[in-house]
Amino acid sequence: MGEQQQATNGKQGSCVYKACIPHLVVEAPRAADAISFYKRAFGAEEVAKTLHKRKADQEMPLILHAHLKFGSAEIMLCDEVEESGPNVKSPSSLKGSAAILHVVTDDVDAAFAKAMEAGAKETEPVTDQPWGMRYGKVVDPFGFAWSFGTPLKELYPEEEQVASAQ
Repeated sequence: MGEQQQATNGKQGSCVYKACIPHLVVEAPRAADAISFYKRAFGAEEVAKTLHKRKADQEMPLILHAHLKFGSAEIMLCDEVEESGPNVKSPSSLKGSAAILHVVTDDVDAAFAKAMEAGAKETEPVTDQPWGMRYGKVVDPFGFAWSFGTPLKELYPEEEQVASAQ
């Protein structure tokens, strides 16, 4: 996230938001495979990883937490476990993804091709969009929807409003 935004929270004062990092929940025991995929697809670097303590002695231990970074982008991920709570589910449990993860890059075609080579499936080909971005979408082998985009030109706030109204 570029600039930090300050928000007033009523009587509580204010806080500074520094980042919003998606935390992906993967059908167990596939989080280790997801890490390998994101390394191939995005060139991600593994920052940290913690194994599920109760499952660490298994042949394929579950991942309680992993933190990956690629460029200035970051994601966290884990295997789906009961301890995460009843509302925390993987795309396979949901039978779809509840969000699209959008990656802004300087070369959408290269990023899209790299994700496809790593095993993602195209859901929307890369094309120039009227709202000012070269854009395409894929779904990864774990059910997460990803979009990739490169701005076609530097948009100014007035142009963004016009482009989004089209």
